Amino acid sequence: MSKLIYWIVFFVSTAFMVYLLMFAPQWFWAMLPFVGVSLVKALDVI
Repeated sequence: MSKLIYWIVFFVSTAFMVYLLMFAPQWFWAMLPFVGVSLVKALDVI
């Protein structure tokens, strides 16, 4: 996949993670894998 797609997924999932942190903090942890993996893939670490 294109790195642009990974960056888009990273920013969208980060925004949703912040939303969950504000309104449903018990589900905040559920977004951490999406944020972490998309950032790693966008930065070409893997």
